[in-house]
Amino acid sequence: MNSKYPNLSKPIRIGNVVAKHRIFSAPTGLMGYTPEGHLTTDNRAFFEYKASGGCAVVSMGECIIHGASGSSHNLQPALDDITLLPSLTMLVKDIKRRGALANIELSHGGKYGGITSIGGDIKEGKVAYGPSEEILPDGQHVYEMPKEMIHELTKYYGKAAEMAKRAGFDMVNVHAAHGWLFSQFLSPLQNHRTDEYGGSLENRARFFLETLDEVRRVVGKGFPIEVRMNGDDFVEGGMHLDDYVEFAKLIEDKVDLINVSCGSHEVERLFVRTHPSMFFEHGCNVYLAEAVKKAVKVPVSCVGGLNDPAQMEEIIASGKADIVELGRALLADPELPKKTFSGREDEIRPCLRCFECLGHSVEAMGTKCSVNPIVGNELSEFRYVPPTPSRKVLVIGGGPGGMQAAIKASERGHNVILCEKTDDLGGALKFAQTVDFKEDLYKLSRVLKTQLLKTNAEVRYNTKVTQELIEEIKPDVVIVATGAVPIVPPIPGINGNNVYLASEVEEKGTDQLGDEIVILGGGLVGCETAIHLGKLGKKVTVVEMRSEAAADCNCFHKIAIGMELEKYVTVLTDTKAENITDKGLEGLDKDGNKIFVPADAVICAAGMRSDTTVADMVQKMEIEMYVIGDAVRPNKVTQAIFDGYYIAKYL
Repeated sequence: MNSKYPNLSKPIRIGNVVAKHRIFSAPTGLMGYTPEGHLTTDNRAFFEYKASGGCAVVSMGECIIHGASGSSHNLQPALDDITLLPSLTMLVKDIKRRGALANIELSHGGKYGGITSIGGDIKEGKVAYGPSEEILPDGQHVYEMPKEMIHELTKYYGKAAEMAKRAGFDMVNVHAAHGWLFSQFLSPLQNHRTDEYGGSLENRARFFLETLDEVRRVVGKGFPIEVRMNGDDFVEGGMHLDDYVEFAKLIEDKVDLINVSCGSHEVERLFVRTHPSMFFEHGCNVYLAEAVKKAVKVPVSCVGGLNDPAQMEEIIASGKADIVELGRALLADPELPKKTFSGREDEIRPCLRCFECLGHSVEAMGTKCSVNPIVGNELSEFRYVPPTPSRKVLVIGGGPGGMQAAIKASERGHNVILCEKTDDLGGALKFAQTVDFKEDLYKLSRVLKTQLLKTNAEVRYNTKVTQELIEEIKPDVVIVATGAVPIVPPIPGINGNNVYLASEVEEKGTDQLGDEIVILGGGLVGCETAIHLGKLGKKVTVVEMRSEAAADCNCFHKIAIGMELEKYVTVLTDTKAENITDKGLEGLDKDGNKIFVPADAVICAAGMRSDTTVADMVQKMEIEMYVIGDAVRPNKVTQAIFDGYYIAKYL
């Protein structure tokens, strides 16, 4: 164990089991189960991959205790279906043979089991039951849950825990957070009952307390029961930290671990706090766990966009929490625990908090990570790929895709030369260090560089690749990772001295821009540039031809972007730029009316096009060639890393 983290590496007893250290996997659900909600081999490999990285506890999230009434998403495992048991049993074996404890989250969507939700729109024939009757703004009807149903669901929680124990799980986690069933009953904003399940906190908690008693009766004394609870709902009229501290006192004698989160999965502006976006500080929710820990005697775990082992060590050492639970960080790098405890922290790939994982799960019902190409493809990683004869591989371009290709090709035993035209690796990512909310993008560039320099690959800086150089190197394979270049629209004045490319803002700094700025283009790059400048105190206006800003980013990052734009930026959509002067930008709005936006500087963020110059040259040389990342089609860092990894893996 790395002596730098004596508290993080210390074992901890939870009920009658001992976790080998303090890094747990937070409960994670998937959207790619079978239509019956059963686990596929790919699903099991997803959780095994986490366990193989050294996690102390791996948790399967959002398993529904009563499928008919509680499924909040389209595909979820229903623990009242006995035919699910074989795949759960196999999952436990997959996790435990990798040295981790297996945990499972027991949940129920409450009213979202009968109405549409972010991840669920198949609700035909379903009735929505919540703590109280309500008509939602979109007209959906929620009925008050009868007492008989409350008592029945309590029994189903017990049956679900029994199935989990039969399958071999070491722990169960009873979900009472994020706006689902028990969170709804706890909320005075949603619970207006006049019976013993409404009114005082003790009454609103009664359903949950009775359920904990039933789960304990079934699993027996000592079997670990974890509870996931909010520390704050962050809505007026809901539960807040003081209320949840009192709630924690009510449950502490019935549980073995309390995991403190916050917010609601189904409220857009809260979703990006429950799962902190890149605009929040790392560990932004830890203070909630700290307050709960001060009030109870049982162990408490925290969540909240944690990436850095040093921060995790400080959390444990200072007594803010006993355990850190990581969600997206273990998608970005499941080997985070192993790397932490073996002195390889500089190789941990950071989570970008870009929501590519969560967005992809809703939009495509799949699994994906921006920085880890293995996620969603775990079986291909576990599958043996026989070695091939060593080949000379030339990688052109030292951005994230090029570095990833060089790393993997070198690992496969090939003789790799990477040529980078500048004096540093990282491509566009290396300029992210000037933007506070892009610190993890910059960190990713440094991690990839560190990994590359630890291989046997040769890196040549300040090297422009020419036909003569290729003929001199005589590669067997060329991987072209030359990225993309900015599109400069043919607008009068676009070449003026007050016009800058978006890439130049991060590279050259903001001092020369003045106080009033127009961003030409409201895609992701334009919006993030605008937010950065707005946070610096600039008066920023985004001009976008389309009807919405940030149309090219996933649904959840778009929420986070939109919230920041509201704080710092004026956005003009359906607006066409017509002319740029030294005083600002002239354009037309959607009705054809002329507008003028004064500006000291205009920043062009009108999109990118692939740089095909090198690829065209290599193609004429009749050498085996692969083009990856933005050099194929301008996209996100996700695609560049994916291309680089898998092209190199199968060379």
